[in-house]
Amino acid sequence: MSPARSLDLKAASPPLIICVGSGGVGKTTLAAAMGLVSAAAGHDTLVMTFDPSLRLKDALGVGDAEQDREIVVPVKTAGALHASLLDARRTFDRLVEQHAPDAASRRRILENPYYHHLAGQLGGILEYMAVERLYEVSRADRCYTRIILDTPPARQAIDFLEAPRRIVDFLDSGALKIALRRWFDPRGHLVSAPGLAFLGRGVERFLDRIVGLDLLRDMSEFFQAFEPLFAGFRARALEVEALLAAASTRFVLVAGPGEARNPDTLFFARKIQEAGWHLGPIVVNRLHPRFAPESASGPGAEQRGRQLFTWLGERHARGLDALGALLPADQALVAMPLEPDEPTDLASLSAMGAKLQERLDDA
Repeated sequence: MSPARSLDLKAASPPLIICVGSGGVGKTTLAAAMGLVSAAAGHDTLVMTFDPSLRLKDALGVGDAEQDREIVVPVKTAGALHASLLDARRTFDRLVEQHAPDAASRRRILENPYYHHLAGQLGGILEYMAVERLYEVSRADRCYTRIILDTPPARQAIDFLEAPRRIVDFLDSGALKIALRRWFDPRGHLVSAPGLAFLGRGVERFLDRIVGLDLLRDMSEFFQAFEPLFAGFRARALEVEALLAAASTRFVLVAGPGEARNPDTLFFARKIQEAGWHLGPIVVNRLHPRFAPESASGPGAEQRGRQLFTWLGERHARGLDALGALLPADQALVAMPLEPDEPTDLASLSAMGAKLQERLDDA
């Protein structure tokens, strides 16, 4: 097996580990568990995560009041462990505050109604703010030996990987040049093309009825106000793109169990490699244990329960075997069992991390 396809959390490299996968597979919990193993090995580690469960927030000490800054996790390890709960809106606000050319420009953007919609709801903003935050941390004065990034719970987790390229493509596109045109005069009326002034009021009424002129004015004002920041966004996106593609960066693909999940897992693995990123181990998480067929015997409801668990164990085992047969021989494939209780404190997270590293060593 290629060493690049596996992972040793006790070693000093890789400095950046990115956990990817679809929602609901436990990648946030695994990211926290990996952080504890890394810190226990003496590496100053930062775990950056999105939307963890309430109990996981409590375990890591990253409540809502501590969003978007690094918090020391109170654990006795050889290396320091910090955690950060990422907030897309706060990251966007801070970027505007830091990079706007003056106070008037900052106010103009932050008070724009379209900005409030864009920062809070527009698809892709969460993913792009994740990479902006990664850029900030990688360039910060506080130097971490390792950063473990849990990617956003996006409908398509690949969105995170493509966010830097999408922002560069958008900033280089003709669509932005059109958006930056001055569409409204100082009185708020639509500016007509030369020779078509007689259509002005009719066009305004039509657009107001179909889209809403207030929204179009807000959008036009937003792009005009944001123009001085576009060059910085583009430069940072290119740097993050290079960071994601660095030979020292590893992606850990976390998948759910069962044959039905295998096509998505294989698709995601292929997309990572086609994009030039470096895929580390694939972790199939929450596998039901296998029981001997005779264990399914018993009275009434107990028997039916045992039969169900036996069937689930066999089903998940078949899915794991089928996935392994489809992967390259040098690809590390790790099976993590379903825990009786989801780890929600530092002790149980440490135990999960140790179990993961054991399986990584055996992969």
